Formats: sequence, structure tokens, C-alpha cells
Amino acid sequence: MMSQQSTDQSRGPPRLYLVTPPVSDVAFPALLADALDGGDVAAVLVRLPHANEEVLIDHVKALAAPIQDKGAALLIDGHPDIIVRSGADGTHVTGIDPLTTALSRLKPTYIVGAGGLTSRDDAMRAGEAGADYVMFGERNPEGHRPAWPAIAERVAWWVELFVVPCVAYAENLDEITPLSAAHADFIAVGSAVFTDPRGPRAAVSDAIARVGVTETTA
Repeated sequence: MMSQQSTDQSRGPPRLYLVTPPVSDVAFPALLADALDGGDVAAVLVRLPHANEEVLIDHVKALAAPIQDKGAALLIDGHPDIIVRSGADGTHVTGIDPLTTALSRLKPTYIVGAGGLTSRDDAMRAGEAGADYVMFGERNPEGHRPAWPAIAERVAWWVELFVVPCVAYAENLDEITPLSAAHADFIAVGSAVFTDPRGPRAAVSDAIARVGVTETTA
């Protein structure tokens, strides 16, 4: 459901949303668990390698405990057909047509997020269709990314007008603060965490400090 009323003042501080590299290394669950020990993470988007469905499901199941035991949502990049069998909490899809298909198969039980929204019209269509969130700022399959001012402008425009949550993609930790200032609901971070020389736990802690999110206590 979408609203034409301004909502930016009612939004709390953003939460972190992690995006993994393509998962094929058997050691990755331990690396991810280390990252999640860095503080409060709302969701983890798992990118899978090219493989048959059974192999993909095995990869997801290996990551379920590290993610879900921390209270984070386990989302899969694409592959709506394996969500139910893998135990994931939902999917992130790219483009309006895949979103429509995923919504018809998975809602209302599972999360369906939308990315690859290259225009304001696409973003509004995604929200009106029932996406649980929209994402701005990620690279497309060819590796291209919108210009930084356009990303910040799109986030600020969305949160001013609509209630559907917005995920803003930060390619590095320095982009977190301005995206937080634009009132994004979630800040997505990928390789900036997993390739940080300090290690993923320290990188997550740093990222959380930059959005002003206090680590939850048990």
C-alpha cells in the first residue's frame, strides 16, 4: 500500500542490510557468522552461483542458521522457485515482470523485494504491485550504476512521498552517512563488508555506527 503523504520524519534510523558475494565457498558460512557478530543486521541477501536447484538449496540451508538465529531475514537474490524448499524468508527480484511473478507465487507468506528500478515510474509500479521494499543504487547486470547524485535524489524523493520501505545501496562505507541522512529505511552493503581488511565483523560494526543504529541487546 502506498501513501502520498510525507513520511520521512516518521522513519527511524536505517538498519543494515547485507549483500553477500556469490556463495560457493564452503567456508563462507563462518565468514558470514563473523559479519553478523558485528551488530544488528535486518536482512541478508544471498547471491547464489550458477548451479542446479538442489545445489542452490543446499547453499541456502547452510546459511540459514547463521542468519536466522541472529534475527535477520534470509533473502535470496532471484530464484523464487526455491524459496519455500530452502527455508528462506523471501526473495529479491530485479525488474517489474519478475516482481509480478514472484508476488503471485510468494505473497503474503514470504518477503518480496524489488530492485533494478531504473525510473520513478518503475519504482511506483513496484510499490503499487505490493513489493515489500524497493532498492535504489545497486549495479545492473552489466556492472553499471547510476550517478551518485541520482541515487541520493531518488532515495530522498521516495521516502518523502511513500510508505513502502526503501533500501539504499552503499558501495562503500563512506556512502552510508549521506544515504542515512536521506532517510533510507535500510542501507545495503556488500563487498565493502566482506573485503574489508579489518574483517567483516569490524566492518559491520563500523557501518552500524555510521547509521547511528545501536546494537540490540539480548
